Amino acid sequence: MQAEGPIFLPCHFGEWLQGRLGPDGPLALVTLVPKGVGLTAWRRPARGLFSHAIGYGAQSPAVLARFGRALGGQPQGRVLLRLPYPPGMGTGMSTAGLLALAGAGHAPEALARACIAAEGASDPLMFSAPAQWLWAPREGRVLGSLLPPQPHAHLLTGFWGPPCPTRAADRNYDDISELVAAWRAGGDLARRAALASESARACIARRGPSADPTEALARDLGALGWAISHSGAARALIFAPGQVPVHGVAALREAGLRGVHRLATCGA
Repeated sequence: MQAEGPIFLPCHFGEWLQGRLGPDGPLALVTLVPKGVGLTAWRRPARGLFSHAIGYGAQSPAVLARFGRALGGQPQGRVLLRLPYPPGMGTGMSTAGLLALAGAGHAPEALARACIAAEGASDPLMFSAPAQWLWAPREGRVLGSLLPPQPHAHLLTGFWGPPCPTRAADRNYDDISELVAAWRAGGDLARRAALASESARACIARRGPSADPTEALARDLGALGWAISHSGAARALIFAPGQVPVHGVAALREAGLRGVHRLATCGA
């Protein structure tokens, strides 16, 4: 039988902010969402639930079983995924892949709970404006709204370091309560980029990797700031629209970043 689709599901590219809300508080993040980049999926009818990502193999049967049970055992089908990025790099491929399996008709809150049941962590990609929310990734719930949402920016992006799938029990992050308060207070793109840089800098100082070149690249290329996946390899230099230098892609490649390309955020 002919496959249904394609279905497009947006991804993210690291976070503007990520850390704990207070020394004993929940892990929280503000996701960075690129414009027009996402996972594509095709579904065929099948008894049971199956998934295969082109070039990357199948998702774990145990993960699929937990996800299906958390949704009431409803999803059925064989789903083929085409990923824009490798799994485990901090771009939401795992969450987007699960959402592709769910099919239509589920509330975002139910999808978030199912992702947590399946993998112990989730990005807020089940919502129509993921960057609008302060998100608890280990609990799969909204901690508050962030209006206006992320600013419009142009990005130079790439990957530094190996794949690093999120570990559900990982709580080794700095307190970002003050950064979240400053983000909520508003400000222009330069202010948001500075907050992202502060969050990224603290994360790398605490967790590594050592010799990460992203901050130096941001300085040398005149970026307003830089953002990272706080538990993955994604890296992004943040520029005002139209201000990405012509030699930027070459500079990131020369510094050792992989998969270098230009993106823009889904701005306000």
